[in-house]
Amino acid sequence: MMHDFLTNNRSDLIDRCRIKVAQRPERAATAQQLQDGVPTFLDQLIRTLCIEQSIDPMESRKISGPSDGTSARSEMGVSAALHGRTLLDLGFSVDQVVHDYGDLCQAITDLAYERDAPFLVDEFRTLNRCLDNAIADAVTEFSYQRDVAVASEKIIEMNERLGFFSHELRNFLGTATLAFAAAKAGNLTLSGATGTVLERSLDALTDLIDQSLGEIRNTAEKSLRPTIFSLADLIADVRQSADLAATVSGCVFHVSHVDSRLGIRGNRDLLYASVINLLQNAFKFTRLHTEVTLDAYAESDRILVDVKDHCGGLPSGSAERMFLPFVQNGINKSGLGLGLSIARRSIESMGGTLSVRDEAGKGCVFTISLPRYAMTPE
Repeated sequence: MMHDFLTNNRSDLIDRCRIKVAQRPERAATAQQLQDGVPTFLDQLIRTLCIEQSIDPMESRKISGPSDGTSARSEMGVSAALHGRTLLDLGFSVDQVVHDYGDLCQAITDLAYERDAPFLVDEFRTLNRCLDNAIADAVTEFSYQRDVAVASEKIIEMNERLGFFSHELRNFLGTATLAFAAAKAGNLTLSGATGTVLERSLDALTDLIDQSLGEIRNTAEKSLRPTIFSLADLIADVRQSADLAATVSGCVFHVSHVDSRLGIRGNRDLLYASVINLLQNAFKFTRLHTEVTLDAYAESDRILVDVKDHCGGLPSGSAERMFLPFVQNGINKSGLGLGLSIARRSIESMGGTLSVRDEAGKGCVFTISLPRYAMTPE
């Protein structure tokens, strides 16, 4: 019987595992590990095999767990999870978790071959089940604890970066505020030294924010995979959010029908925010009681999203300048003039373009152009 073989050779098997561990220079075991790792598992395996030879073999599942991947509440699952957590605390990799249990399996196989010890097929199945469950629980706990540690490190790193950003933002903004206050109090023109300080501070703010947005965009591009989503659903969500803003602005908001078969591949949140930015800009500058329209449609291999207002048209030469950060062309100077710049960058990150067309004396039309995709029927 395997449980008799394991009981009679317990010390020999543990010594063999320790030797195998010692032969891996990157895996230095502590006394506590050597006591609680393989020896504990070996004792649980012996008890499992003994119970499976009794009149109630299913009771062994309380020790070693079933073979369906739900062993975490068994004795073996708890100790294996502790073993995985210990290895992580010691700085080892996940393959070391697997090696530790593999060492015991190899030691049992080698010793059985040397002693010519016959085992039953069911006993081998029990051994494999116990090894599978122990490895699964140890690796699961190891991975969970590692993910928690990585998440904590990322939070610390993010807080440090936010602290740097806030500190630099405050400094540049403080300098700009002082320069503006000095110019205002002394009735100074902005062409002198004070104006130079103000301009330099605003340029620094632009660079700082652009850099931060670039880092955020790069992080998003690495962590978020593009998906294909419904254009019609997106426009419906936009409309729901924009209806109230249109009412407050005192204009009529019209949204045309969108073909449900049209799809877009990219970041849905970025496109949603971009369209909302364009609409907010339109509501801000369109004349009272005029209409703002939102049209989304397909043209050849492209998806086009048009936002049209009745602002009266654009000043000469201002079409492209309005996409620059902090540039504001209208009378209403509320906000920072970042919306169009952010929207263009977001659209370009999805492989599209954002342009504006002036309708002299009437208004302007902002157009998002993206590659066309088809929604697959559900």
